[in-house]
Amino acid sequence: MRMVVKLGTSVLTGGTARLDRAHLVEVVRQCARLHAEGHDVLIVSSGAVAAGREELGLAEDEHPGGIVEKQLLAAVGQPRLMRVWAQLFDLFGLHVGQVLLARDDVEDRRRFLNARDTLDALFARRIVPIVNENDAVATAEIKVGDNDNLSAYAAVLARADVLLLLTDQPGLFTADPRSDPTAELIPEVRTIDATLRKLAGGAGSAQGTGGMATKLQAADAARRSGTAVVIAAGRAHEVILRIARGETVGTRFPAVETPLANRKRWIFAGPPPAGTLVVNAGAARALRREGASLLPVGIVAIEGTFRRGDAVRIVQHDDAMDLGRGIARYDADELHRLAGHRSAAIADVLGFTLGDEAVHRDDLILV
Repeated sequence: MRMVVKLGTSVLTGGTARLDRAHLVEVVRQCARLHAEGHDVLIVSSGAVAAGREELGLAEDEHPGGIVEKQLLAAVGQPRLMRVWAQLFDLFGLHVGQVLLARDDVEDRRRFLNARDTLDALFARRIVPIVNENDAVATAEIKVGDNDNLSAYAAVLARADVLLLLTDQPGLFTADPRSDPTAELIPEVRTIDATLRKLAGGAGSAQGTGGMATKLQAADAARRSGTAVVIAAGRAHEVILRIARGETVGTRFPAVETPLANRKRWIFAGPPPAGTLVVNAGAARALRREGASLLPVGIVAIEGTFRRGDAVRIVQHDDAMDLGRGIARYDADELHRLAGHRSAAIADVLGFTLGDEAVHRDDLILV
């Protein structure tokens, strides 16, 4: 299982102006337990501005007023926040890696693949990714709900099974529980419509920027990409472990489809192919019968000009049969140089490697 855990500022600080290290240890302990059981964990961490306020000794009621002030505090607080995460995970013998993402890293296909490769490499080395946005230089990105939506992007990049949005509320209610004593927790949501959105309030606490409405946005995006989403109280007893075990906690949004099905629909129904890869009979047989990836050694010709991340046609050389479509892992000129070479020679030919495959089987659909 691969889980993305998003922690809002209110969870990280307990509603104060300082990071609550005692609670962070508890969060890390649960993540370390999942890690020890063989699961992958990615953390989307708010709190850079709060950490900057703590570093500079600002009073609890002294909040930054404008973008520049928030950027200043984020610049000071981001390294402090990462230092805290690194120290706490080190208690359990785990390494962390910082990943700063922006919206373009998801919307641009080439940058999407680069970011995904980085996360895959971290997971392969059993390193815990700590994801945040570069708030020190962002402008429009420092706004309500940014890290909620960022967590959905991270879940898509990581191909996560579960996105856990930890907040200061137990989940989504039928009304605002802070003002309506008859409000009831909604255990599961299968349809996000206008009526449900009206149940969500505005921005959250003074320390954080996200409200329940932005969590609904994040949940909708993630579940449509094949990731189940749970909104739950960040300070509930062993909330991360209980959700990983399948217990009913908070409000759950089941995935609409599998990540693989979603990605393959994009390949088949998305933009027209930018080029063609012509493969030999052995490669065609491996694709059809063995469910294999397309390796450079099986390519005999490249047609068209395309970039890494573009959709390409795959056809068989001897009869021009259309085998399918896929996402190229290398640019056209790079594949011209790699065609006919074994994967072990990629680094020697190009001076670098982006993986053994010209088209990975998860990014390929046969027709």
